[in-house]
Amino acid sequence: MSDPSVQFGTVDGEPAATLAAGELEATFLPGLGLLGTSLRHRGEELLALPGGVEGYRDRHVTGLPLLAPWANRLPGWRYRAAGVEVSLEGLDLPTDPAGLPIHGTMTAHRGWRLERLAAEADRAVLAADFDYGAWPELLAAFPFPHRVTVTTTLRGASLAVTTTLAATGQRPVPVAFGWHPYLRLPGAPRAAWRLLLPRRTHLELDDRGLPTGRSADEPAEADPVGERTYDDLYALGDDPDGRRLGLEAAGRRLMVGYGDGYGHAQVFAPPGAEFVCLEPMTGPTAALAAGTTPLVAPGDSFAARFTVTVEDT
Repeated sequence: MSDPSVQFGTVDGEPAATLAAGELEATFLPGLGLLGTSLRHRGEELLALPGGVEGYRDRHVTGLPLLAPWANRLPGWRYRAAGVEVSLEGLDLPTDPAGLPIHGTMTAHRGWRLERLAAEADRAVLAADFDYGAWPELLAAFPFPHRVTVTTTLRGASLAVTTTLAATGQRPVPVAFGWHPYLRLPGAPRAAWRLLLPRRTHLELDDRGLPTGRSADEPAEADPVGERTYDDLYALGDDPDGRRLGLEAAGRRLMVGYGDGYGHAQVFAPPGAEFVCLEPMTGPTAALAAGTTPLVAPGDSFAARFTVTVEDT
């Protein structure tokens, strides 16, 4: 166990802030998308970084990235939200293999401002914010001025991430963000990791990764990943026991807790990769275009929280 501490350094040439408390250390890049590049438990790395920081600069997500103002993909290059028609035609946006806009507009953006970095009695805290309304090129894709504040807290064997969206303009702001943690367990190959899923509702996706409208309830499971692959969307219930997804292997259990604001989870485990992503999402894929997102009234705010907790088995 270590006393809480914070320090500055660099990761691949980018300014980096590292927090330490209890059994965990976490590193974030405040000048590059507030990307989380490392989460270490007793010195062992729990985040995968496929493509590295260089890939992230090219807007390929990795590590622990925020997906905003929408998570996952949209069904096309036009959408209507909060009564506003938006065309994305001609905008330079990240796309998926099918050419659909994916993961919003903020990946690798350098507009974050570090507001707080502190070691306290039993925790280490980092807080940063992003004034979305100050960037006309971002408003072209999502014309809803707002401010995003992210607060990360390390305490004991848990990392908590709170994301707050405050509507700063004259329009209500749709809420469709999420996070995309690339998780790994040292000491065992992915095939041997047990995937821990609660009772949940599986929302069917078509071959483009978009919801079909069909769904099915599924029981809890705790089975090895084996040769299985995932790119699956789930709706979570209100029972706290049904809002924890995790991985377990080699004496360690890694649990992602979906707190207030996160009602959906995407599980992503592609073939040939040594990671599993357990993604907290404020809504299902394409919710922004479907008009089913929460709306934040001018002057109000919306907060969502998830945790990553490490347990011994």
